Amino acid sequence: MAEIHIHRTHQLGLAAARKIAWQWAEQAEQEFDMACTYEEGKTQDRVQFERMGVSGTLDVAKDTFELKARLGFLLGAFKARIEAEIVKNLDQLLAHKPAPAAKPPTAKPSAAKAKAAKSPARRAAQK
Repeated sequence: MAEIHIHRTHQLGLAAARKIAWQWAEQAEQEFDMACTYEEGKTQDRVQFERMGVSGTLDVAKDTFELKARLGFLLGAFKARIEAEIVKNLDQLLAHKPAPAAKPPTAKPSAAKAKAAKSPARRAAQK
C-alpha cells in the first residue's frame, strides 16, 4: 500500500487556514469524487477523505497543513502523479487569499440540517 505525506507551513492563522481547508475539501469532492467530512477543533481541524482506493486526512493548524493518504494497490501505481496533483492543488490554494466560504466552517449545523446538506464537506462532524 502506497502512502503520501505532504507537510506545508503557512502564516495564515487558524481562521484563514480553515477556509482553505474547506475549499480543498470541496475541490476534492467535485474533482475526485471524494467523500469528505470536516471536524473542527480548538487548535486544529481535520478533514477526513475517502473513496474507493484512497483514504486519508488533512490536519489543519494555525501554521501548518499536514496531509496523509493511503492508496490502494491499483492507485499505488500512480502515486507520483496523484501526489503531484495534490501538491499542486494545495499550493495553489495557499498561494491565493482564501475566498469566503459559502458557509462559515465555524457554524456547526444541527444533525437534521447536516443530513440535508448537499456537500459532505459542509457537514461538521459531531464531537
